[in-house]
Amino acid sequence: MEKNAKIYVAGHRGLVGSAILRALEETGYKNFLLRTREELNLLDSVRVHAFFEKEKPDYVFLAAAKVGGIMANNTYPADFIYENLTVQTNVIHAAFQSKVKKLLFLGSSCIYPRLAPQPIKEEYFLTGPLEPTNEPYAIAKIAGIMTCQSYNRQYGTDFISVMPTNLYGPNDNFDLENSHVLPALIRKFHEAETSGKKEIALWGTGSARREFLHVDDAARACVFLMENYDKSEIINIGTGEDISIKELAGLIARIAGFSGKIKWDATKPDGMPRKLLNVDKLHAIGWKHSIPLAQGIKQTYDWYRKLKPGLLIRQL
Repeated sequence: MEKNAKIYVAGHRGLVGSAILRALEETGYKNFLLRTREELNLLDSVRVHAFFEKEKPDYVFLAAAKVGGIMANNTYPADFIYENLTVQTNVIHAAFQSKVKKLLFLGSSCIYPRLAPQPIKEEYFLTGPLEPTNEPYAIAKIAGIMTCQSYNRQYGTDFISVMPTNLYGPNDNFDLENSHVLPALIRKFHEAETSGKKEIALWGTGSARREFLHVDDAARACVFLMENYDKSEIINIGTGEDISIKELAGLIARIAGFSGKIKWDATKPDGMPRKLLNVDKLHAIGWKHSIPLAQGIKQTYDWYRKLKPGLLIRQL
């Protein structure tokens, strides 16, 4: 990308979009097209196409999406499939029509089969049934991948699709009704510690294993791939390391200073038994993560604590 190119970051106030913006600024880019949801509702195809026709961005990072954890996906399946399908279709088609030089589409590791061999290679895409608890969201993301690949094949566009693992960090969603597991645990343990609770209840058995990547690492990977990757085939972004939810809970409890009892509710779903990405392809072209999990969680907890004053961060 040229340093003075016009870059549109869709979803620039969200977890991933805000991190991509920081990563771009760190790398020397400064000509950004930014619109809030109030200024440009990406569900409105007329407004989206008018924006692209007027502004004509050179490059697009499509990070805008409706996201959430197991509870949110189970509660609002129609919202998840409709909003994600609509937003990504509007942006991708407008990018094609306005002759954008390159677009990066943010997919998700949930596009892979529920029982895919571990660690999950890119070639396992579309080889088996999905995890039922987030199937509508996964299908929307699969459609986004296929849309990018189809435009590349028919029109010769340069639209790439990246599959990040579970992300966390500053600007995450800590709402217990629709957040992902890591920010939800940060909030639960923080509130348990500050209120003096002696016991905390968590969903599932704690046996499921997940991979977590700090969003700043993910954003730097996205900028790196925008500069160095131009294939239609999807590419994973992750650490290549995973941890059980029970181990994760213990780690966050120690950071928050919670020494009470953790009770696991096995009547609630665990989701996929394991979800670890194979990142050999990403490593082979020269990128690896740099933020260890414990360090990243401490940083994220400290960021959250500043929103909730009254508790000093503990040392591990």
